[in-house]
Amino acid sequence: MLQGTGSHVGKSLLVAGLCRAYRNRGLSVRPFKAQNMSNNAAVTESGAEIGRAQALQARAAGVAASADMNPVLLKPESETGAQVIVQGKVSGKADARAYHLLKPHLLPAVLESFERLSRQADIVLVEGAGSPAEVNLRQGDIANMGFALAAQVPVILVGDIERGGVIASLIGTAHLLEGNERALIKGCVVNKFRGDPSLFDDAIPVIEHGLGAPCLGVIPYFAQAGLLPAEDAVGLDGAVTTLAPGTKRAIRIAVPRLPRIANFDDLDPLRAEPDVDLSLVEPGRALPGDADLVLLPGSKSTRADLVELKSQGWDIDIHAHLRRGGNLLGLCGGYQMLGQIIADPDGVEGAAGTSEGLGFLDVTTVLNGDKRLEAVKGRELASGEDVRGYEMHMGATDGPDASRPMLELGHGFEGACSVDGKISGSYVHGLFAADGFRHAFLNRLAARQRSPLAWETSIDEILDALAQHLEQALDLDHVLEIARAA
Repeated sequence: MLQGTGSHVGKSLLVAGLCRAYRNRGLSVRPFKAQNMSNNAAVTESGAEIGRAQALQARAAGVAASADMNPVLLKPESETGAQVIVQGKVSGKADARAYHLLKPHLLPAVLESFERLSRQADIVLVEGAGSPAEVNLRQGDIANMGFALAAQVPVILVGDIERGGVIASLIGTAHLLEGNERALIKGCVVNKFRGDPSLFDDAIPVIEHGLGAPCLGVIPYFAQAGLLPAEDAVGLDGAVTTLAPGTKRAIRIAVPRLPRIANFDDLDPLRAEPDVDLSLVEPGRALPGDADLVLLPGSKSTRADLVELKSQGWDIDIHAHLRRGGNLLGLCGGYQMLGQIIADPDGVEGAAGTSEGLGFLDVTTVLNGDKRLEAVKGRELASGEDVRGYEMHMGATDGPDASRPMLELGHGFEGACSVDGKISGSYVHGLFAADGFRHAFLNRLAARQRSPLAWETSIDEILDALAQHLEQALDLDHVLEIARAA
């Protein structure tokens, strides 16, 4: 199990890289994260919902993603409350205090999922959440040492040297643990090192003495990590695109950063295109006037995010954008916002009520308690290009503009388009991963040469590079010995 001295020390990517590295060695590998908190989720082929990071890790391991890889997923809906997903299905809602009381009751499901995965694999690579040193959250813990003790899983502690204070964070984390918890720490890793790693040589004995366990490696910073799907919205901080040298004309895409933005890895293939300049527009800033496309992303709380969008004046910016001849696309929650009305008679997202939409598409959405979770494939009607992805939403959308659907899927027509084709919406996530569709869509925004980007291939190439990176930086034989000794 990889536990971190804090959030965003690189646990998710380390597990993904190790999954690929051990798979390349011929081992059967499974990833596991007992509890994840993220609105960046994925749908398995069986229609279960798990964290996007675990779906990426499953891909790295060369196996299909399953609900057992992330038995508890929390999807924040407000500053204090979240939807609770257990073994892939919606279980209910809980605020922070209620969830703290609920955690011990979820441990049996967590252990059940872990045992099933263990029977399928030579090695299960477990990712912790946050830090085990958060003593205020230790009671009933299922994410870090609580799980490690229950399953008797050896732990490798991960520290992030880029943040500074890595020596103190590693040793301090261990000293805040109970004796039986410290006994599970069998090694540590120093991640994201920049520069000459020999300069850190004198620190390693200090860390090893403080932990009573060996340092298994100092991992150099892996720049390509930013091209892989982020685990949660913090990964969007500072996210920018870099135009390829010599690019004559950039296609400019503006994306309002909504407070409860969800499934934002939809943007990753667009960001990777060499002639696309994708701007994530932070609150307090206007949408750029020279954008070719405004893209409204998914949202975990559509009506609340719609209120925020209007409070920022982004609706006015979109009106101006359309008057200039710009294009508008809404995905999932963004699609719902484009319509006339969003009705929530049963209080699915919060207080029951009805919100006036942006009115750019003549459709109406009614939210209900049945969550649609389905992997889908089909074609875009405008281009005939193949698409595939997944639906993950509560509610149904219909109206006159839905008679001009955007997609034809296995279960029928889907989405809506305006009469002039400049405005469209769809519930399907992952559309832009399809190279042919992505090129056709972008070519409608501006005539362009088709780039050589093969998105799906590029993900596997980065995972292979990450695996090789870890082979060179870590003692993977020693890591395997630790796992086998458990």
